[in-house]
Amino acid sequence: MNPEGISEPALAESIVVSADGKTYTFKLHQGAKWTNGDPVTAHDFEYSWKRTLAPETAADYAYMLYYLENGEKYNAGEASADEVGVKALDDYTLEVKLESATPYFLDILAHSSYWPVNKNVVEGRPDWATDIKTLVTNGPFKVTEWQHGGKLVLEKNPDYYNKDKINFDKVTVLMVEEDSTVFNLFKTDEIDWIGAQAGSVPTDQVTQVLQSGEAKVMPIASTYYYIFNTTKKPFSNAKIRKAFAMAIDRQAIIDNVTKANQEPAFALVPPSIRGVEGKSFRELYPDSGYFQENVEEARKLLAEGLQEEGLSKFPEVTLLYNTNEGHKAIAEAIVDQWRKNLGVEVKLGNQEWGTFLETRDALQYDIARAGWGADYNHPISFSYDLIHSKSGNNDGAYANPQVDQLLEQAIASSDEKTVMANIAEAEKIAIADDMAILPIYYYTTVTMIKPGIVDVVSDYAGYLNWVFGDRQ
Repeated sequence: MNPEGISEPALAESIVVSADGKTYTFKLHQGAKWTNGDPVTAHDFEYSWKRTLAPETAADYAYMLYYLENGEKYNAGEASADEVGVKALDDYTLEVKLESATPYFLDILAHSSYWPVNKNVVEGRPDWATDIKTLVTNGPFKVTEWQHGGKLVLEKNPDYYNKDKINFDKVTVLMVEEDSTVFNLFKTDEIDWIGAQAGSVPTDQVTQVLQSGEAKVMPIASTYYYIFNTTKKPFSNAKIRKAFAMAIDRQAIIDNVTKANQEPAFALVPPSIRGVEGKSFRELYPDSGYFQENVEEARKLLAEGLQEEGLSKFPEVTLLYNTNEGHKAIAEAIVDQWRKNLGVEVKLGNQEWGTFLETRDALQYDIARAGWGADYNHPISFSYDLIHSKSGNNDGAYANPQVDQLLEQAIASSDEKTVMANIAEAEKIAIADDMAILPIYYYTTVTMIKPGIVDVVSDYAGYLNWVFGDRQ
């Protein structure tokens, strides 16, 4: 993906698409190598895609490859690997067959679920990717140092097929949880970039650095939200979920806590995600009619929901967030609003990131913080990924057959207008009717960057890109 969110060829030397839009033939660069010296071939792609889909792999992102012919059937154990629509015709020719014409398929290919792995390395040691001694990659940089929980050092890969376009030799990525520490490291010239995926400016510093001109605000294609455990009382009840969503004053959170000019969110898809005919998805389908903040209505819905569940009072629940100063401040403010507006007490709990993810995946929570950034510049990245019952990222276990059907129809359609309309209808049902998730705001990023850094950009989704270009 380039910084504008448009896919561009990388390892593909040429791409031929059939007249019906269902078959793609890729010719690969013949100079590409893995960091262990092996050539990167079409066989690596065939192996990797089928490995992701294999039921025994249990990949969270397996659904991303359902676009392939028989991809979903293979993942469900209803077809063989040989029937999946990906095949190496020779060492450098890859043929891909899709279930249906998908206009945005090339965008999807930029997602990491489609990147190749080296078969010999993977099958030689299952935990190959966790140790620098066995880590084998094929990109413009290679990992030369890895202090788990501390830092990563990436150095220019001399064997990269397009190495002349790499304009610097080394990147050090520090792994720091606390925003205040990130900020201090920037101030003491130990890091060069803060913003989006490169750490955050502490909320108590945002106003000052924006006013001084040291930082700037950029919208990014991400949504900050809370997820409900829809399998467990009380949040198995849609009225109670709606009550919690309607009892939040989002603008107050933005003005008093986050302070980075975010936009209140009332749906899943953020404003910067594209639609059709030159308009964004949100321009075509505004979220203003999904639900409104209304304390009186929220109290009414809460009472009705508790009665339906046979509860005389609101039970003990915990709002879980991953350890971070900003998430803590938001959680404290929202819990305070629920206390004042709904008369309920909600406890706070926090966990380190890895444990937090495991807890969410295992549905061992009541309500939890979440955020989602675009995997590619299309609204299906937010809808299917978050609210389809078969998605590995549907951590609230939300399920609605009507929503599933609409999203499946969207994936199967070759007409982008129909795709957008189906996604919009599914999103509206999931939010307006079911409140599958609790949207809070659409992200912005407060970016600070040291002078002299060029051709490094934060893209439409907030991901850091080290741009290949001719400038030195």
